[in-house]
Amino acid sequence: MNGLVPAEGTPLLIGGKLIPGGSGVFATINPATEEVLGYAADASGADMEAAIAAARTAFDETQWSRDPKFRAHCLRQLRDVLGEHLEELRAITIAEVGTPVMLTSGPQLEGPIADLSYAADLAENYTWETDLGTRDLMGIASRRVIRREAVGVVGAITPWNFPHQINLAKIGPALAAGNTVVLKPAPDTPWCAAVLGPLIAEHTDIPAGVINIVTSSDHGLGAQLVLDPRVDMITFTGSTQTGRSVMVGASATLKRTFLELGGKSAAIVLDDADIAAAASYTAFTVAVHAGQGCALTTRLLVPRESYDAAVTAAAGALRGLAAGDPTNPGTVCGPVISERQRARVERYLEIARAEGGRIEVGGGRPADKERGYFIEPTLISGLDNTATVAQEEIFGPVLVVIPHDGDDDAIRLANESPYGLSGSVWGTDPDRLDRVVSGVRTGTLSVNGGLWYHADAPFGGYKQSGIGREMGVAGFEEYLETKLIATPA
Repeated sequence: MNGLVPAEGTPLLIGGKLIPGGSGVFATINPATEEVLGYAADASGADMEAAIAAARTAFDETQWSRDPKFRAHCLRQLRDVLGEHLEELRAITIAEVGTPVMLTSGPQLEGPIADLSYAADLAENYTWETDLGTRDLMGIASRRVIRREAVGVVGAITPWNFPHQINLAKIGPALAAGNTVVLKPAPDTPWCAAVLGPLIAEHTDIPAGVINIVTSSDHGLGAQLVLDPRVDMITFTGSTQTGRSVMVGASATLKRTFLELGGKSAAIVLDDADIAAAASYTAFTVAVHAGQGCALTTRLLVPRESYDAAVTAAAGALRGLAAGDPTNPGTVCGPVISERQRARVERYLEIARAEGGRIEVGGGRPADKERGYFIEPTLISGLDNTATVAQEEIFGPVLVVIPHDGDDDAIRLANESPYGLSGSVWGTDPDRLDRVVSGVRTGTLSVNGGLWYHADAPFGGYKQSGIGREMGVAGFEEYLETKLIATPA
């Protein structure tokens, strides 16, 4: 496709070596055209074994974990070389992910690259040791020091929806903290990870084995990474169902796990809010990247007396957001990632109809799209919070509008979910807003359209939306162990 993707496909990066083909190759598909873009190395269990061994050796036998200034230098090299290839990466991302080009100037590409600066700065400026002072215990005066050290070998398993953001949000802090990494990206988007391999190997001073990239069509390689006792930590982003399996597998060796899982977030509109503005904004966000974002607010909770007005406003917003060509700068809603994902969304739309829901806008494939995995931005009304589409994550451009009977009821409905990843609140009274924010059990909340996403902002969920935090100092510290050292004073 371009200079970053060789004709034979993207290679594996294992122990500092670029391995074209692995044990074979598998196709990567353009979701907007259904055409084969090219091929990626299809790793085997033996390849994963070699990657784990290389990461273990690099951690145990090099100075990587003990030289934060060098790590910062390497991360800045990676940031710079990615920036030099920005337009090639943008083309790959649009073609492989199906993301609208507008998002590549933010969280789909440019934002994550810039965020490597934050990880590098943390490596350089973090307080690695804290002096607790001297204490007398049983007549012995001892000086105590807390030292923070790298966890060890980190297995990173990542999804397809925002591959650069999630790959780099794991690689950056993990490397900055002194760990070595084996990255296993989703089979749907192997190129976004694999193109890092040659850039790392040929344009940075990152030592061999510190970062290994293993693309494969075999989901079983993720389980291999989870189960291997040489791996000290698993950082996983994906579905809650798979997250449970990761926890079970990791429990065999009691390895640390970070899990960023599903969401069914609620946008709460209070009766003193601008109903039309809040409903329109929420509708717009659910169409972004075809609704393929775990933190999107896919339940719109509105005052019962304003229900019809909210439906009208949301429907109007969605009618102006037709699914379209992701290379068009004006496109907000591109395709979903695959035929399988499109079928999943269509199944949920049929369930909504069967349960008595009304499709106000959308509800199927666009009539003008003969090819591509497109779904119309869809608004569903007439259901309550117990409906399947109000409780289960769809991962498509689908919004359901639900009535509430006041602030307490809105809080109850928002919390009436197995998830607790994100959400929003709309209103004008600061005291009411604060009370609702305090009552909702979720990891991030937007108030009146405020944006929380940034490298310094910890992201993660309550309940079945995950364990731990990614990004920010809290995310960096997920990759650290705490050692307490006492010496005679």
